[in-house]
Amino acid sequence: MATSGNLVRVSLSWLRDLVHVKDNPEELAEQLSMAGFEVEEIDDLRRYAEGVIVGYILSKKQHPEANKLSICHVDVGAGKPLQIVCGAPNVRAGVYVPVAPAGASLPAVNLKISPSVLRGVVSEGMICSPAELGLVDQADGVAILDDFAVQPLCPGDKAAPLLGLDDTVLDLAITANRPDGFSMIGIAREIAALTNQPVNLPELDLRPLFNDLCPLSALSTSPPDGGLYSLSLIEAPEGQTLGQVSPTWLQRRLLHAGMKPVNAVVDITNLVMLEQSQPLHAFDADALEHLTGCPVSAINFNLRQARDGEHFRGIDGREYILDSEVQVVTCHDYTIALAGVMGSVESRVTKYTRRVWLEAALFAPKAIRRTTRCTGLRTDASSRFEKGLPREMVLPSSARAAKLLQSLLGAVNHGRWVWGYLEKNSSPIFLRRHAVHRLLGLLSNGGAPRNLRDDEIECCLRALGCSLSSTIEGWQVGIPPSRHCDLLREVDLIEEVARLVGYDLFEATLPNPLSPGGLTPCQKAEREVRRFFAASGLQEISTLSLVGPAPGRSHRISLANPLLAEYSYLRDNLHEEHLRVCQNNFRTSQTGCWIFEIGNLFLGTLDNIQQTSVLAGVISGERTLERWSQNGKPKSPSYFEARALVGRSLAGLRLDIRDRLHPLPPPVLHPGRCAELLLEEKACGYFGQLHPTYAEDLDLPRSTYLFQIDLSAILTAATQSDRWTPTFYPYPTVPSIDRDLAIIVPIDTASGDVLRVICEAGKPLLENVELIDYFESDSLKLGHCSQAYRLRFRGSDTLTDVQVLPIQQKIREVLIQRFGAEPRS
Repeated sequence: MATSGNLVRVSLSWLRDLVHVKDNPEELAEQLSMAGFEVEEIDDLRRYAEGVIVGYILSKKQHPEANKLSICHVDVGAGKPLQIVCGAPNVRAGVYVPVAPAGASLPAVNLKISPSVLRGVVSEGMICSPAELGLVDQADGVAILDDFAVQPLCPGDKAAPLLGLDDTVLDLAITANRPDGFSMIGIAREIAALTNQPVNLPELDLRPLFNDLCPLSALSTSPPDGGLYSLSLIEAPEGQTLGQVSPTWLQRRLLHAGMKPVNAVVDITNLVMLEQSQPLHAFDADALEHLTGCPVSAINFNLRQARDGEHFRGIDGREYILDSEVQVVTCHDYTIALAGVMGSVESRVTKYTRRVWLEAALFAPKAIRRTTRCTGLRTDASSRFEKGLPREMVLPSSARAAKLLQSLLGAVNHGRWVWGYLEKNSSPIFLRRHAVHRLLGLLSNGGAPRNLRDDEIECCLRALGCSLSSTIEGWQVGIPPSRHCDLLREVDLIEEVARLVGYDLFEATLPNPLSPGGLTPCQKAEREVRRFFAASGLQEISTLSLVGPAPGRSHRISLANPLLAEYSYLRDNLHEEHLRVCQNNFRTSQTGCWIFEIGNLFLGTLDNIQQTSVLAGVISGERTLERWSQNGKPKSPSYFEARALVGRSLAGLRLDIRDRLHPLPPPVLHPGRCAELLLEEKACGYFGQLHPTYAEDLDLPRSTYLFQIDLSAILTAATQSDRWTPTFYPYPTVPSIDRDLAIIVPIDTASGDVLRVICEAGKPLLENVELIDYFESDSLKLGHCSQAYRLRFRGSDTLTDVQVLPIQQKIREVLIQRFGAEPRS
């Protein structure tokens, strides 16, 4: 039942000791998959020893042509012994071994046995090693069956049962919301609930005796992040050690679960972890005293954050350089373990170990995730801690391991010390009968549709280990300790009932009555914005909200638990990613890049995050499919052409966005070629040309323009009630009169302001006005420029000069008054 990411291996032989399993592996796999535990693979271990039989070595003699080969005569119960050439150093006469006769297959090494001649001697089979039977990765010799047998052996019998290869293993994918699936007990309860079979679980001492612990160097009466830490001192009987080889049955359970046996203490802690899902760890008590140079008691242990640059050598033999993100276990302030991940090589249990400190703890998932990220190390223990474990199972699991050490090794427990608070039993969850019926609907299992009966609901919950107390409206449901992490609300219980009954057995009904959906005005307006910009030739893109640190700036909001350093901050602008997209386009020989995006920015501080939605984009280089109209030469848009493109895209929403001199232009923009955008006289964004320095550094054309507009301002203005009301103007039936007006104004006078003043003063006969000429010259007044406008007048009847002249005069007077304008002629 070792984990690989979210995969666990479940041995059916172990499972049958916990619950009565009648179904074959394929049927059981189907039931588990339908209940939410997806079975990735069914590994039938019998195939590794198919055709392998028990053999008894009658004699062994040296091969005449090879010093490292032996000629063995092996009794396989077939009358005539087989002659087998073997090169294993541990092969000898008088022992039972697994033999693969001619015709047998060994899939672990992809080998089919056939008679062969080795250095002139006929070999009629193969004496198998554990590696050749798929038991271990590698082995130095053949498997000696005398070490595995618990009853007399007989040549010719099948070797698979003796080696534990008569088992089937299910590879289960466990989802993050079901941490109980990482334990054999959890899977056994699940199967019992699915098959309506009783369970036979190991007895647990749910309230073992303990002493309160407060480490000498601790700053708090409880571990960091509200954890729980316990230690038990366990000693071997006089004249014995705890690091001896564990029993065969224990080794097989670990091997079938995907773990390698080490020694009795380590194997028992791993067995309890696989059984209860609670990781344990053992420290060699004498090694700790030798390492620290001081006597060690429980109060000398502590939890703290590692020091930057601190070195740690793990059981895997690797050297790790730690930082303050890593939580460590210390003894006399000497680091002896990465909390919840791995112990140190100096404190490991060896075959000479006589006393151990058995650790059982509950570490905060976020602390474990930080440690695994910083060290790049993920273990079976850390994968369980990351998902969250029930606090109530820490001490019972410790007591379970201590009891196994006592029964298997005769070890003595000298006491248990606990640092932290043990939570009381959680409050029961009230499950309402009508809530179950309303959420799940009617059951249609071959008969008339009906609601679930009370006894069916109770059967499902009791099968999960819940205790029930009936009320008028439903039940008070007590949650078993193993499910305290995921059964938290009424709806969780309803989901469990539906899962065990079978989702496919409930009727699929639609809401009645059905009402049509629709988009809100803001959603409609946002879609129109996207459509208009795409119609103007810009391509919509989507960039990541997570970015790296900003060079020279530290005000970006950082993530508490980033996956990668390159994506450890929330973005505070869009133009950096947009300019990077442009870079990539130009590097691939594109001649232009016109893009836009609607996205979120995250400003403020970690305690006060302000999220805003903006419309931003870049217009860089040319955007054309042909050049014949440009005499074959590339032509990038000018500042005014690019600005008109943005304005034309928003004009479809009847939004008039005007420009004014930007009081504090962003550093990324050209200071003399940028404008603040105003919508309904309120600042809403900016438009400008990329600063030449940035353009040169990024190898982008100088004709690169950026814009950014507050999306909420656009949507608010675009969804006003009168904005969508269409207005009909009749086609003109009388001719118009055009008049040109040329004025000299200060050079900082915006033509947009002049246009608005002319339109206001020219009512009601002025139909249209546009700027037709602009120039600066030394012949003009210093600091002034010339602007010429074409005015179009139209009335209900044909106009005369007598009617138009007064309006022209009014416009001139207003321009003189507002801008100090002077007539050019």
